[in-house]
Amino acid sequence: MSANAKKTALPREQMTLEFPDNGLLSALAGAHQKNFARLEQKLGIKIATRGNLVAMEGPGEARRRGAAVLRALYARLESGEAANLSDVDAEIHFALEGPANMPGSGFGSPAVKTWASRTTRARTPGQLAYLDLMRTHPLVFAIGPAGTGKTYLAAAYGAHLLYEKRVERLILSRPALEAGERLGFLPGDLKEKIDPYLRPLYDALFDVMGEQCLKLMEQGTIEVAPLAFMRGRTLARAFVILDEAQNTTTAQMKMFLTRLGEDSRMVVTGDPSQSDLPGGLAVGLNEALDILHGVEGAAMARFSEKDVVRHALVTRIIAAYNTADGHREHNVRRHKDQA
Repeated sequence: MSANAKKTALPREQMTLEFPDNGLLSALAGAHQKNFARLEQKLGIKIATRGNLVAMEGPGEARRRGAAVLRALYARLESGEAANLSDVDAEIHFALEGPANMPGSGFGSPAVKTWASRTTRARTPGQLAYLDLMRTHPLVFAIGPAGTGKTYLAAAYGAHLLYEKRVERLILSRPALEAGERLGFLPGDLKEKIDPYLRPLYDALFDVMGEQCLKLMEQGTIEVAPLAFMRGRTLARAFVILDEAQNTTTAQMKMFLTRLGEDSRMVVTGDPSQSDLPGGLAVGLNEALDILHGVEGAAMARFSEKDVVRHALVTRIIAAYNTADGHREHNVRRHKDQA
């Protein structure tokens, strides 16, 4: 329980929380109490306020989880962070994962400070485990569908290490191979040809760092470059991210991994089901996962549709595609057996 929120004994079907700051309580409720409405919808409870009291009515377990969400959100507000609908959804996600994430057992997730006025948090248990792996391993593979925060959290953690001066450079890279295009056939100079492929990396950096990102890129402290530009380099005292790794060949992946220098860390992100290589096979990424399985210092974070933090429809789209893929594989096996 938060030091600034206490539970008052009430009838069995109701729980009341008291929050000392009415201004923060208003922010906790959200505009037109939309945050409370989301809690009611997701947890099946009723919420009422009076002064600085918040009363919840509903099943006992739902009330306890609702209280945990409110305390976590209130703590965010106390630290100067926001509490919008996406934050509410994130804390509900943690609360619904089970008793291990209830108060007193590590509920919620610590903030990762990416610059003076910016912080980032994990929004799912899978993302929280991913952050823990980046803290403890020099090489982390992040595997899963789009929208699960693989690249975003890697950029945020790299910015965090840069802000704390634990690394000297932040380097982001991805193979310039998508949609069957080749750079030589695209209009413009080299930068104009490459930038569209790297735009998602720029977007992630600007989101977690703000305008400070521009200054650091001008200084060379932050570098965004195609994978081919990594050849022949030794990346020391740097945090290095390889995005869209499902589009690497075996030779490219080996080249990238062997760039790891003194006091450096690497994160490799990818979705093997979305490879643009011939045949749709993520050979470089899949072989690296097999070869480095069990190697000390290397770790793997796997994400599923449960970790998608984009529009709720994205989660349902991924789940539908996974179901379709499962049916397709079943039919292929059945035809082979019949043959």
